[in-house]
Amino acid sequence: MAFCAATQAAAQGQWQAVEKVQTYAIKGKTGPELYASIGEHGPQVGSLKLRTIAHTNFKLTWSRNYQRQDDGSCVLVSARPNLAITYMLPKPRGKLPALIRKNWDIFYAGVHAHERVHGEMIKDMVREIEKVSIGFSAPDDPDCRKIRTELTKRLAEISLMQRQRSRDFDQVEMSDGGNVHQLILALVNGG
Repeated sequence: MAFCAATQAAAQGQWQAVEKVQTYAIKGKTGPELYASIGEHGPQVGSLKLRTIAHTNFKLTWSRNYQRQDDGSCVLVSARPNLAITYMLPKPRGKLPALIRKNWDIFYAGVHAHERVHGEMIKDMVREIEKVSIGFSAPDDPDCRKIRTELTKRLAEISLMQRQRSRDFDQVEMSDGGNVHQLILALVNGG
């Protein structure tokens, strides 16, 4: 039993997310033109399909090993995540004037850093799911069905917490004086 617990602990956290950046094309030669193009072509999010500057999306699947126990219970002995995170960011078409390029590079780096925080929040969620999942058991579950239902309930709570954390972060970053707000102002007013 102690060996099993040590093996589970060693297996936890031994995964890496696959992260990639995708871009969408925008046009313009000035900060205001570039920002207006972001408003026209940015990714649509939420049920209202509002356009945003950038977006972080992920796909999460699991390889899980449920095992029936002699006492009729079921235990999740391992859960290995496969996590792919995609950052969608704007990219100007064509060459920008030198001053605008400098302003754009600062804007892009700041927006990318913002989206990477969302990526870290997603990884935190996966680590929390892993922590809650491995070793989770359900009594009187010889077919390992009850455990899946109970686990799904717990994981839904973790997912909802991650979404709220992400919304709270965006609210701070995009409010007047927030980091993203400052990046927008610098791009639009910088030339």
